[in-house]
Amino acid sequence: MNFLGTVNNILWSYVLIAILLLSGLYFTFKLKFANITQIKAMFKIMFEKNDGKGISPFQAFCISAGSKVGTGSLAGVALAISVGGPGSIFWMWILALIAGSLSLVENTLAQIYKRKKDGIYVGGPAYYMEMGMNKKKLGIAFSILITITYGFIFNAVQANTITEAFHQAFGISQYSGAIFLTILTGIVIYGGANRIAKVSEIIVPVMGLVYLLVAAFIVVKHYSLIPQVISLIMTNAFTSHAALGGSLGVIVMEGVKRGLFSNEAGMGSTPNAGASASTSHPFKQGLVQTLGVYTTTLIICSATAFIILFSGVLGHTVSKGIGLTHAAMTHELGSFGGIFLLICIFLFAYSSIIGNYYYGIINIAYTENKKLLTPFKIIALIMVFWGSVKDAPTVWAIADLFMAFMAVFNIYAIIKLRKPAVECILHYLDEQKKGKDPVFTIDVLSDNHGVETWDHKGEISL
Repeated sequence: MNFLGTVNNILWSYVLIAILLLSGLYFTFKLKFANITQIKAMFKIMFEKNDGKGISPFQAFCISAGSKVGTGSLAGVALAISVGGPGSIFWMWILALIAGSLSLVENTLAQIYKRKKDGIYVGGPAYYMEMGMNKKKLGIAFSILITITYGFIFNAVQANTITEAFHQAFGISQYSGAIFLTILTGIVIYGGANRIAKVSEIIVPVMGLVYLLVAAFIVVKHYSLIPQVISLIMTNAFTSHAALGGSLGVIVMEGVKRGLFSNEAGMGSTPNAGASASTSHPFKQGLVQTLGVYTTTLIICSATAFIILFSGVLGHTVSKGIGLTHAAMTHELGSFGGIFLLICIFLFAYSSIIGNYYYGIINIAYTENKKLLTPFKIIALIMVFWGSVKDAPTVWAIADLFMAFMAVFNIYAIIKLRKPAVECILHYLDEQKKGKDPVFTIDVLSDNHGVETWDHKGEISL
């Protein structure tokens, strides 16, 4: 833990914050603030029907949202407030808006450099590193990294939150919870990608809507405190206060760290789902996937933060992480609030396990070694069990470390591939201004080497 703490402190105090904010600002200006001005279009495009050549934009959104709307939206937010104070929420918001441009770029690149394989589209950072950058070894390294991070480490985090929450609430042994959760996960992952898409398509919208309705009820209940809570967040974002969190550096670091864990913008995870969709223009899926960034951080994470701050339990309980969220929900809604939160924890985290597994499968496919598939499934289930019974600090520390490595790898790649990404996105914006429904062809790019699934007419049929 001492080693993990030292390395994470170096990475998150200096390297990651600078990389995320500087690259995010660069693409925000380069793309003419499309990450903000195109929010309305994100909703419209998400429900466009596809031609059956790949999963729908909505299904791709649900898979990626399923991996994001997990413990980061419940435990992660509470942990940020516990360690960094209310001001950390402000920095989560800032990261989401700025890093939205990174999401646009990485998902657009995933569509440009996707590949047809076994009757479906596949893609992601490993693919655009190979096809766009001509760096096969870098692609393999990233595919291994994301497989370990999502298929193993992040799933351990999600499983840990589920079993710990149920142990605290009902006294259920974490080992008993581990067995149940491992079996339930096995049923879905052995059902294949289509079952993963179907399960995510059902769970994510329903659980997100219900959670937001409950949060809205609590906000309305305390509407007179809204100005006070907003003021608390804004004031604490720039001034440290011993009773509310750590130093200003800790406030910013916690906001950025937990913000990235919740929305994954720039990490290279969502492009794996985004590349699977069929669309008339790569940027369309970039917009859909970026909506997931805003949904998780600006809406769901904010809902959790407001529940905690409205309740007044901050500073009056020793609980941190999911325990703080549980205390706040119970304070507001009584025993119903505690039970409701447990249901949310289970559904949020379970959907994340499903989405994380999907990312691992896509990157196992990239290695073209089918013999790895069975060991991957077995180890994935082992890690679900391990995370269920392991202590939370260790699991979260390992997750932070691997998350940092992924972001560094991926942001390096999208900066190197900024030219085709920017050309593609600006083409969409120009066509949109003319009142057209933009259609992408390889002629849009000044250099189209490595592009396989697009030709002079558009997307090539599977």
